[in-house]
Amino acid sequence: MIARRPARDGEPSPDQRLLDLAGDHLRQFGPKRTTIVGIAESAGMSHANVYRYFPSKQALIEAVTALWLKPLEEALRVIVEGQDPAYDKLERALVALQRAYREKMETDPILFRLLCHSIEKGHVVARRHRNKVQNEIQGIVEEGIGSGSFRMQDRRRAMALVFDLAHRFIQPVSIALDKGVSSAELEFRAGRAIAVIQRSLTFGDPDFDM
Repeated sequence: MIARRPARDGEPSPDQRLLDLAGDHLRQFGPKRTTIVGIAESAGMSHANVYRYFPSKQALIEAVTALWLKPLEEALRVIVEGQDPAYDKLERALVALQRAYREKMETDPILFRLLCHSIEKGHVVARRHRNKVQNEIQGIVEEGIGSGSFRMQDRRRAMALVFDLAHRFIQPVSIALDKGVSSAELEFRAGRAIAVIQRSLTFGDPDFDM
């Protein structure tokens, strides 16, 4: 692990500054035309120094992706650790995912497409994010089962129900395919799907709870 110089008060650390510059370059030039040399020049350092922090261009791109996903992951953690019933937590978590991805697609399309590319290629950053999301949702499901709020007792089937019915609304690649659907329409459809999930978990569904 590389020892990194502590940043002065109010000054971003070198790796944070590189991430910020890399994000700017990706938005301006796209991933193919973004280079380590160009980022190094913008940072006022040699490209060899950039490699002290990020071993490759791909590692730097994945770090940029992980950076914008972190607040979403933290928001999910706050929901899971809250005092709301599992029924409400599940709705809040699924809505948070749907809205965060959709907003990123609309306001920062280059970085959103990088996430979709990472998912399609099975890159580490995508796998880690997926695992974190699944773990948070699983925590909610297990809480609901443990408290008796969810009648569906089979955790595996409950998780399959959630992700099968919510897939279109919380999977970034699927959200990209729905780019032409208005946000209002998509939120309405997502709300209906979430309501079905909640009812099935709460009251049991003979097609899933066998």
